[in-house]
Amino acid sequence: MKKKTIIIVLVIAFFAVSIFFVFFQTKTAKNLKIGNNSTSQEIIDYILNISSYEATVEVEVISNKNQNKYSLRQKYKNPDLSEQEVLEPSNIAGIKISKNGNQLKIENSQLALSSIYENYECITDNSLDLQCFIEEYKISKNANWKEENDQIVMTLKKDSTEKKLWIDKKNCKPTKLEVKSANKKNEIYILYNEVNLNSLK
Repeated sequence: MKKKTIIIVLVIAFFAVSIFFVFFQTKTAKNLKIGNNSTSQEIIDYILNISSYEATVEVEVISNKNQNKYSLRQKYKNPDLSEQEVLEPSNIAGIKISKNGNQLKIENSQLALSSIYENYECITDNSLDLQCFIEEYKISKNANWKEENDQIVMTLKKDSTEKKLWIDKKNCKPTKLEVKSANKKNEIYILYNEVNLNSLK
């Protein structure tokens, strides 16, 4: 009798674990399939959980004294690998800043120069990086989102800075990132020309 009870309990446990596994796999697959019928919350969850991206961006930096425009190529791969390479203007084209863990490497391909900094303190402070916005959004108590036309606008406030990321609801890709200081002395506008999410292996 005890053997029969143990076998029944094991069979029930096996089915319970199988059902849980199937449910979990279905839910995970649903989260990874993003498309035209995705809800805004599903798109937000997708963006917050990207594992890699490649992007070509146009950056405009406005301070109280001047205004500069740059064209950059960005790459990120979870957990700690990121790169930014300047494409334009031509006088600084070829400068590449790459981060791998706590190591920061700055290269200039035109001048064949390279510097490596170990345990760089401010390594995570990069307002131009999509992944930095995502990490700050995840932990911020002042983060929210809203729908605006065919876009989702994710907003976060940190210290005296407000950051906004626009995401196209149709293709689930970032279109613009804005960083503004409260005193309006420094502003950064980033337009995402080409973006490939979860594209790096």
